Amino acid sequence: MILEGRKVLVVGLGKTGEALCPFLLNQGARVKVSEKMNSEEMGQAVSFWRQKGVPVETGKHELESFLESDLIVPSPGVPMIPELEASRKKGIKIISEIELAYSFLKGKIVGITGSNGKSTTATLIHKILKEGGFEAFLAGNIGMPLISFVENSKDEHIYVTEISSFQLEYAEAFRVAVSIFLNISPDHLDWHTSFNDYFEAKKKLLTSQRENDIAILNRDDPQVWSLHSEGPDQVYAFSRKSKVSLGSHIEGDWVMLHDKDKKEERLMKSTEIPLIGIHNQENILASSIVGHIYGLPLSRIKDSIKSFKGLEHRLEKVLTIKGVDFYNDSKATNIDATLKSIQSFEKKIILILGGRDKGGDFHKLKKAIREKVKKIILIGEAKERIEKALNNASPLASVASLKEAVRVGYSEARPGEIILLAPACTSFDMFLNFEERGRVFKQEVFALERSLEEETR
Repeated sequence: MILEGRKVLVVGLGKTGEALCPFLLNQGARVKVSEKMNSEEMGQAVSFWRQKGVPVETGKHELESFLESDLIVPSPGVPMIPELEASRKKGIKIISEIELAYSFLKGKIVGITGSNGKSTTATLIHKILKEGGFEAFLAGNIGMPLISFVENSKDEHIYVTEISSFQLEYAEAFRVAVSIFLNISPDHLDWHTSFNDYFEAKKKLLTSQRENDIAILNRDDPQVWSLHSEGPDQVYAFSRKSKVSLGSHIEGDWVMLHDKDKKEERLMKSTEIPLIGIHNQENILASSIVGHIYGLPLSRIKDSIKSFKGLEHRLEKVLTIKGVDFYNDSKATNIDATLKSIQSFEKKIILILGGRDKGGDFHKLKKAIREKVKKIILIGEAKERIEKALNNASPLASVASLKEAVRVGYSEARPGEIILLAPACTSFDMFLNFEERGRVFKQEVFALERSLEEETR
């Protein structure tokens, strides 16, 4: 791809936009940035790039900036805004950052997609490969943007990349050597026009692969497994429920691995898996296949898994106060993630739900809530919609803040029970992101512990 002299518009000056600008300038492109946030909200980033000679428009997207471009690169999460639609109709090329990076990157890409578990799986695969002696790098949504690695990339490098539907939406030739498709459930329906459009975007990770590439698919997810004949010939499966002939599964107390020679080996006992939750069993099954494909000894794969601590805000145990356990699963931003979070516990749960609705069907939580949830505490914009969907499933309380949610939850809890933040919504109504929501939750839990200690003095 020749960029020299071409007018390239970067839409969004977040993490990806900041990585795109220097790369494009080094390629001789005529770079411009369009950012809907105002200059005050953006801080020093705007003045920095303006000093570098990059025009940065803020506060709104100017249609003229789009229509005068030769190439447009939207940051992940930028939807098909009217300016992009007008550009597309005019025939202006729109590509994602991963598409641009792929055109220049040396090395192999291991790409992970799915509705849930991408970050955990990408981080674990990177750990397995890195500790196995490979020059592996963590890229995409969980790491640095893929474009950041282009300049120093080498043929022997492996880029373990978390890939979202947003990135795949504007991908064309982008291709990974190994694809991992973890699961699919309705998500980002506030961005995609329908579940089918969301699924079609996700499918690109697999359908763009070629004969010698490898796909790793969830055998237990019917929609994911339906793709096994649409991608490369080499398809590995992982399953918690049934035996597979090539890939990994759980059999009794053992995690089993099967290679191309139909050799079956025991990797580790399922009780040795350090993370709670059935979804984390799936993440580990998928990750172990990658290590196996790259020829690592089973003992090394096992050691990497056993020492894996998981990620912050993903079923993270915060504290136990007088027998009540607090868990932070702020990353559970859709219905399926919250369902799996609930199913991870045998104890009774006080569940904190709510935030900004993504178009999910909260009725799907009813069965699990009736079985395991003692009380629901609602926060955020979606409170009324959730209450309407779940009013017969469990007693409900509505609160105005996470501080109040933690205090009310604790007042209802008894020793041996759990207070779980698993919101099934985005955080953008009250917080910058799910990370800030999770941090505030943890702060409030620790503040509760301090206040209870002061009362007993």
